Amino acid sequence: MTKKVIAEFIGTLWLVLGGCGSAVLAAAYPELGIGFAGVALAFGLTVVTMAYAIGHISGCHLNPAVSIGLWIGGRFDKKELLPYIGAQVAGGIAGAGILFVIASGKAGFEVGGFAANGYGEHSPGGYSMLAALVTEVVMTFMFLIIILGATHSKAPQGFAGLAIGLGLTLIHLISIPVTNTSVNPARSTSQAIFAGDWAMGQLWLFWVAPIIGAIIAGLVYKAMSPEQE
Repeated sequence: MTKKVIAEFIGTLWLVLGGCGSAVLAAAYPELGIGFAGVALAFGLTVVTMAYAIGHISGCHLNPAVSIGLWIGGRFDKKELLPYIGAQVAGGIAGAGILFVIASGKAGFEVGGFAANGYGEHSPGGYSMLAALVTEVVMTFMFLIIILGATHSKAPQGFAGLAIGLGLTLIHLISIPVTNTSVNPARSTSQAIFAGDWAMGQLWLFWVAPIIGAIIAGLVYKAMSPEQE
């Protein structure tokens, strides 16, 4: 269990540092040209790289909603759920802390949104709370369907990391304008701590919606899966 927890900590740290780091450090400068698409790709790449680095150790969840969805889908042991979630949240906060130290090393640095998730006036595109809620539930649902399908014993072997990483990239391309894309409570928590009061006040949605989406996906996939492993 210790090795799995360490792997989840490192993997989630990399997810936050790579994905949110691309938003805070690179996307903030239009002349670098990465934009929303670059940030979306960065999040996908963090998952692809970690899938092959730690997937054989912990399964590379990197996300409390993923762990919960896999448990509901019959793919994950309940007794490991809380240690995994604790490691993911701690890893995300560590990644955000490293990012804060780097970003604050530039003269005139202001925390601002710090790649936090939000709705209403804190949505990149000004989308409502309802729009954010629906987006996060549906996107997390689809993410878990991809994960459960790609990692099934009947799926093509060796390609799960690519499918999951590309799935997360697509999810970000769709939903960055709406919520800045969470689908991951650990990622949201890590950034909200540094962004401040407004982000902490809206954080509930980015725990509740992904977990709802993950639970529905676990139940749906379990019902339609050709066999259980």
